[in-house]
Amino acid sequence: MIILETKNLSRNFGGLRAVRQLSIAVERGKISALIGPNGAGKTTIFNLLTGFLPPSEGDIRLDGKRIDGLPPNEIAQRGIARTFQIVRMFGGLSVLDNVMLGCASPNGESLFGALARPPGVMKEKTQNEARVSELLRLVGLDQHRSRLAQDLGYGEQKLVEIARALATDADLLLLDEPMAGLSHDMVRKMIAVMRNLQSMGKTILFVEHNMHVVMDISDHIFVLNYGQEIARGAPAEIRRDKQVIEAYLGTSTES
Repeated sequence: MIILETKNLSRNFGGLRAVRQLSIAVERGKISALIGPNGAGKTTIFNLLTGFLPPSEGDIRLDGKRIDGLPPNEIAQRGIARTFQIVRMFGGLSVLDNVMLGCASPNGESLFGALARPPGVMKEKTQNEARVSELLRLVGLDQHRSRLAQDLGYGEQKLVEIARALATDADLLLLDEPMAGLSHDMVRKMIAVMRNLQSMGKTILFVEHNMHVVMDISDHIFVLNYGQEIARGAPAEIRRDKQVIEAYLGTSTES
């Protein structure tokens, strides 16, 4: 079953066409990778999918319903959450509070709720804290819940971002270079977290330059070059694709 689909998706920046007629379908419950050289349009695609940029052409559908043109907050409410290449963290807040920011809090969003804190707001806060504690356990950070986010290592901060994305209840997670800058041990931990999320029924679309990770963890791979898809398929197919090798892979994935 398809959870996310683009049809003839394009994005122009003046005379530059950063994304060209992209038509992809992401299967629910799978881990899919979006790869390509620097400047291939990968982050632009994430910005299009999450409403940070409007398409110049084409459309985007989530569960069959168009979402292109919607603001980022509404797209998030419909079930897409993302992380970023550069970690976006509130360093002076605790790990728990950083993840709490991803939780919906309709009762506490009014001025009265924020100031007076009636029983309904306090009950909601308690429920959210319990849920966030479980998410932190899921990503292996439960023992750090009270630490300031700025005191964590870079890899741990990336895990906080994933936990915050999960707090939105999104079915589809867009992870932008989750392995970048990580040690070998943290890469293994991140892979384990992603596989665990898949086992829970989450769908993941990720951008990554670590080809060993891409080939190891992906069910499906989309390859871009100059904003245009040049190949798609299972890792074994992508390894053998001459056009992909010429454009990007070379011999770097040979074991």
